[in-house]
Amino acid sequence: MRLVFILICGMSIGLGGATASAEAVGQVYSLDMIVDLVLARNPIVSFAEGNIEQQKGQQTSAGAYPNPTVSSNGGQGRLRDTTVGPPENIQSLTEYNVTVGQPVEWPALRAARQRVADLGLATANVGMSETRLNLASQVKVAFYDLLLSQQDADLARLNLDIVEGVARIVRARVKSGEAPQFESIKAEVEVLKARQLLARADNHVRISRVVVDTLTGGALGPTYTVHGEFRTIPRDFQIEGLMARMMEQHPTIQRLLKSVEQSDWKIEFERQARVPTVTVNGGYWREMGREAFQGGLSVPVPLWYRRQGEIASSLGAKRREEAELLRTRNELGRAVYQHYQDVRTTAELIEVFDKGLLKQAQEALRLAQFSFQQGASSLLEVLDAQRVQRQTLLDYALARHDLSVSLARLEQAVGGTL
Repeated sequence: MRLVFILICGMSIGLGGATASAEAVGQVYSLDMIVDLVLARNPIVSFAEGNIEQQKGQQTSAGAYPNPTVSSNGGQGRLRDTTVGPPENIQSLTEYNVTVGQPVEWPALRAARQRVADLGLATANVGMSETRLNLASQVKVAFYDLLLSQQDADLARLNLDIVEGVARIVRARVKSGEAPQFESIKAEVEVLKARQLLARADNHVRISRVVVDTLTGGALGPTYTVHGEFRTIPRDFQIEGLMARMMEQHPTIQRLLKSVEQSDWKIEFERQARVPTVTVNGGYWREMGREAFQGGLSVPVPLWYRRQGEIASSLGAKRREEAELLRTRNELGRAVYQHYQDVRTTAELIEVFDKGLLKQAQEALRLAQFSFQQGASSLLEVLDAQRVQRQTLLDYALARHDLSVSLARLEQAVGGTL
């Protein structure tokens, strides 16, 4: 029984670190290693990279000059005039003409189009930061879920060892006649319950592994384990500073600000597009008895339609972007406040565990085991004390898990690491 108590104490002291489950023989990964794998292999990152490449292409298109138009006609011409004499006097000549037209854009229109493309690329780059932030937060939550599952499995395994040890003592007492037969039956039932509890815990570990492995694009495999510590509350943890950081640096807000600015330039582009694009034409004509050089201008006349629909559509898009920006700011502010309160509340709960609840549960189990060894307490009292001990350790691990998850989600709401 003394050995059982030593094992329990050691488990409670080292509860912060995850140990490998019995079935896991693969590589051990830390949180930083998994985050790097996710950011390198998750298809969402590739989607954001594709968006950046697309915007670069549009930026190149916006800076290109319009191509000229070249047209040419040619053929054999004859001068058919009855006054020139017999047919052998009929003159013939190869006739042809070449015309070149070069569109000349309105400078303000070209500048507005380029500015729209530049802001599109800037928006895509900020969108990449937003994608990486959201993925990092998602994988951190999944990592802490797996870490908790592994610790739950370790507790279930330790619980099974303890219950089997108690069952061996009970069987010895029944065999020697110190205890009735039904005590052995109750002990065997508790062993079966402990094994079922361990099976459920191991199954939850496997499910949590799949979640993390999916985020990495299948880079981890089915038999890996994770190792790490749950987080603690950081220093200088004030709601005012968190709110200010969210407003200043959150990539979602920065992306929406870029989108609003881009909408402004789209409106300017549509307004400048009312000015027609002039085409400068020049040509050379060679005909029978005539040779000429010509030049001219081609100007579309915006008489019936002056892009009222495009301008109205751009104004509506800007209004929608501004509304989305305001909504996002309010949602992020609410999320920062909510996760901040979650962190503070969970930290207070962890403090209760650290200041005495863990020690009290351990002491209660020690006394129950000592009394059972001396024959002063029943099997049920020992098992109840052991359940309380295990539940206390599990609740402590769950509280630390909740603190870590709240901090990860708070980082996502703030827009960066704390």
